[in-house]
Amino acid sequence: MAAPVRIVSSREMRELSLSRRADGLSVGFVPTMGALHEGHLSLVRRARRENDFLVASIFVNPTQFAPGEDLEKYPRPLEKDLELCESEKVDAVFAPSEEEMYPLEKTRSFVEPGPLATRLEGMSRPSHFRGVCTVVAKLFNVVLPERAYFGRKDAQQVAVVKQMVRDLNFGVEVVVCPTVREPDGLAMSSRNSYLKKKERAAALAIPRALEAARRMVELGETRATEVAAAMAEEIVVEPLCELDYAAVVDPETFEDLSELEGEALAALAVNVGKARLIDNIIVAPGGSGPGKKSSGRAG
Repeated sequence: MAAPVRIVSSREMRELSLSRRADGLSVGFVPTMGALHEGHLSLVRRARRENDFLVASIFVNPTQFAPGEDLEKYPRPLEKDLELCESEKVDAVFAPSEEEMYPLEKTRSFVEPGPLATRLEGMSRPSHFRGVCTVVAKLFNVVLPERAYFGRKDAQQVAVVKQMVRDLNFGVEVVVCPTVREPDGLAMSSRNSYLKKKERAAALAIPRALEAARRMVELGETRATEVAAAMAEEIVVEPLCELDYAAVVDPETFEDLSELEGEALAALAVNVGKARLIDNIIVAPGGSGPGKKSSGRAG
């Protein structure tokens, strides 16, 4: 039977991490907003294998939600999340209140993420990555990890966090893990719980669109606009899906590409009912596929 997971305050968290690191033990960290699913647990399991002391955070961060988004409706099954953390042998859970993370009535200091955060998701959600970088920086300062684990589904978030780690000299290794999918190909997301039955079926247009992009590139198409158009077509023919963007971009800078000469990121954002779903894959001429060139580590 797994040992009870420790739920700690920010002060306790820092003391625990400092103590473990002073003893020569490695500290791994999985930051989450809760509503844990197999995608999160895959990060936890890898972090468990690679570290002596494992921390997960559960915090629905208000500063990364814009007015009118789903902050109030975002699922918060804390008791279930804690049971999952315990079953996966997480050593400590940092699950702060909003008041603990943002103790002042109005936070005055934010991390500005720069041009990388203005593209794709940044165009649709202009303040999103400012909130992400701010909360991740705060979490890093509380947890003091040596390694932090993120999923590749949130590819732009990963790139923005990696940039922040480099620019602000955080002593953290960012470890990027593969997207975990349902058997029918839909990427796992806490927001999948919003989908009604017909919407869940309609959402399969997203993995179909990404697969169409993969096939086109493997068959020799190198014009990024043509690949993006093919992805968009798969989405717009589905009446319950509303396309936000379909793009083929540089996987490091997220700048639009004209011609594919190496690996590129095919990315989508789609509204299905009340859920805004994002997904992506790496495509490459000749079918080298995702993950062949990069180890997924940075920082």
